[in-house]
Amino acid sequence: SMTLLFPPQPLGTITIQLAQHRGAKVISTAHSLEDKQYLERLRPAGARVIDVSHGKIDLAESCLEETGGLGVDIVLDAGVRLYSAEDEPASKSQLLPHKHDIITLLGVGGRWITTERDLQLDPPDSHSLFLKGATVSFLNDEIWNLSNVQQGKYLDILWWSYVMEKLSSNIFRPQLDEPIPLYEAKVSMETVQKNQARKRQVIQF
Repeated sequence: SMTLLFPPQPLGTITIQLAQHRGAKVISTAHSLEDKQYLERLRPAGARVIDVSHGKIDLAESCLEETGGLGVDIVLDAGVRLYSAEDEPASKSQLLPHKHDIITLLGVGGRWITTERDLQLDPPDSHSLFLKGATVSFLNDEIWNLSNVQQGKYLDILWWSYVMEKLSSNIFRPQLDEPIPLYEAKVSMETVQKNQARKRQVIQF
């Protein structure tokens, strides 16, 4: 079975459930105690949650220990740190994994799927990936706007049909908090747009 590493994002949540359904061993990071508790409540249970909120955890070491030194097969990140802590811009979250950590924990023949649009790989990084036979892919949420319109619509229909099938069979199980009253909808939407919410909000009419 594969071992995968996912972030605690809405995309990560649904992918964790799908990966577990396909028999993969899942490792997920949590950026807060709230995220950790949220991930541990997911069903089916079984994902190993690593709390990185205090910055004292060596992510690469933890993943290698979890996989017996083999590394993970697939990494899906929600952004990465490109520089050392002292060189990192103040606005950048220090809780994101460093690119060297991801390359280190990636197993032979592994695949790194990144949402980092400004990813920069230096020659030593490329050499490490080359020795592992690993690949790097980019995940762009807005790719539908760039692809052929009809093809994008067709793939979108196929994806949502697939999602609805998994929802109806309880493979995907949304983890929802209490609905937000309509009068709080504006504040809730601003929170989501600023990426301050760890998941989607549900408005009650």
